[in-house]
Amino acid sequence: MALFSKLLAKIRGSSISSGDWEEIERSLIESDLGATNTKEIIELAKKVRSDEIESAITDELRKWLSANSRDLASNFDRVTTILIVGVNGTGKTTSSAKLVANLNSKNKKVILAAADTFRAAATEQLQTWGERLGVRVVIGPQNGDPASVAFDAITKAKESGCEYLIVDTAGRLHTKSGLMDELGKVRRVIEKVSPVDEVLLVVDATTGQNGITQAKLFMESVAVTGLILTKMDGSAKGGVALAIERETGIPIKFIGTGESAADFAPFDAQSYLSGLIVN
Repeated sequence: MALFSKLLAKIRGSSISSGDWEEIERSLIESDLGATNTKEIIELAKKVRSDEIESAITDELRKWLSANSRDLASNFDRVTTILIVGVNGTGKTTSSAKLVANLNSKNKKVILAAADTFRAAATEQLQTWGERLGVRVVIGPQNGDPASVAFDAITKAKESGCEYLIVDTAGRLHTKSGLMDELGKVRRVIEKVSPVDEVLLVVDATTGQNGITQAKLFMESVAVTGLILTKMDGSAKGGVALAIERETGIPIKFIGTGESAADFAPFDAQSYLSGLIVN
């Protein structure tokens, strides 16, 4: 069911009781729209004529989405470097590989760096993806210096004439300063050789408001340029994309809906809005 279908159905009916409004409010909050955003939508709905409600809500929601570009950075004369950041468990490593697959489908030459050296499983996962996709994966010793892996990767990418370098970074959040210092070091080391063009933050859609908290935490220390929203399948709450873009101003650039490489696509804001309104 579309996120706002219950609201629209009630407004188009004969009358709405206070109990109806409470039910609508509860369903929107449970869909991770957030309490403040929900209140604003309900206030808007109470003011607008029933025959104008769909367009009024759509116009309002469109204002909440980021106005920044959703296009992935690209360069014609040098390597385009993309850091993939986020806490462990959000689908960060899988998203790194899926982004490589997406670029592969466009015949781009890509190198993948396994800079999450603290999780052996992450390196093994990327190596498996690399074999499957036919791309080079630069790795380092377990518990080694992530910045060293990143430096090795950007050097190889530049020497081989690669178009893109995708760097999967560590995601431990047990000490905020430690993780952010580490990400800063990775970036500085890469930029000794070539600029970093994108920092894509991976957020698990099912974590709802906690995902927004994570985004703000990373924004405090890392220049995040875009979001990858994972697990946007039947279990995800539809309002989280609206809430996270309105709260942070960062555009969602890709969404992941499953485990395979095909379950990954650029975020289409217009289709997303339409899906919230129409079943």
